[in-house]
Amino acid sequence: MKKYLVLENGNVYEGEAMGAPGSTVAEIVFTTSMTAYLETLTDASYKGQAVVQTFPLIGNYGVITPDRERDIPVVSGYIVREICSFPSNFRCEEDLDKYLKDNNIPGIKGIDTRALTKVLREHGTMNGAITDSPDEISLEEIKAYRIKDPVDEVSVKEIEVLEPQGDKKYRVCMFDYGIKRNIIRSLLKRNCEVYLLPASTKANKVREIAPDGLFLSNGPGDPTDNTESIETIKELMQDKIPTMGICLGHQILALAHGFATTKLKYGHRGANHPVKNLETGRVYITSQNHGYAVVAESLDKNVAKELFVNGNDKTNEGLRYIAEPAFSVQFHPEACGGPQDTDFLFDEFIKMMEG
Repeated sequence: MKKYLVLENGNVYEGEAMGAPGSTVAEIVFTTSMTAYLETLTDASYKGQAVVQTFPLIGNYGVITPDRERDIPVVSGYIVREICSFPSNFRCEEDLDKYLKDNNIPGIKGIDTRALTKVLREHGTMNGAITDSPDEISLEEIKAYRIKDPVDEVSVKEIEVLEPQGDKKYRVCMFDYGIKRNIIRSLLKRNCEVYLLPASTKANKVREIAPDGLFLSNGPGDPTDNTESIETIKELMQDKIPTMGICLGHQILALAHGFATTKLKYGHRGANHPVKNLETGRVYITSQNHGYAVVAESLDKNVAKELFVNGNDKTNEGLRYIAEPAFSVQFHPEACGGPQDTDFLFDEFIKMMEG
């Protein structure tokens, strides 16, 4: 069965249907990761987006439930060159196409994803529709699409308490803006008792829990839309609680200090992005998934200093705060999937709580 991808600039790509039937309109983004497609599908940072896999063959090891970052996939659509119909792995439970069907994710295969990626790099991220007919959805409808309140949709609705297997040494309040499970696992294995909080949780509730540290998670959408969360973090920073942020959490922490964010042309998504530590001069390869960045020129250097910068486009990748025990990074040190080079940042967070 034929399927079409229609971009808001009028480009049409003809391919074959895969995944669930039906149509979807979404923001079209690409990731350069060669593996970890299941983690990509279940990463809440992709809420409202259709993902293009630049690697040409996807699904060769099938679906492995323990590898998920959330219980169900959150992407709006999936775009690949070729999908493997006969996966081979001793942990495989089912093939990827069936998984997409079961979770109502429409997709398209058989298109030139390299050509599509070059268009997105040249013109920037744009909206698009995966549809049964190129005339089914108008360009005006595609252009008008906007991701609305994605954090509210993906955040937990009630406080969840997660216990480490060993002794509890630290109590961490983690704001769930779209958390990846491996971030939680990274803290649990360091003897942290994690209070997973809805994004809407107020400062007074955090003070009742009396945490040793605050953690601001990754998540989807435009960071400036999270006005209540920004105000909550701004209030909590007055308490000087050791704080770490990742991705959207990094941006919300920056906005809480009066800094600015901007939308990148086509974002950083993949497992091979170089970042430079400005304190040591060392370069790390990192896993990333974001479409916005903190504007380095907006920083008040009496409040925070740049900690990391992107090795490709020199955009900000991390901040260390001067008068508060807080730091944040734009990339994913838990790297699932991806390199583990910056896993030590969780240890730095632990040391801040010890202090």
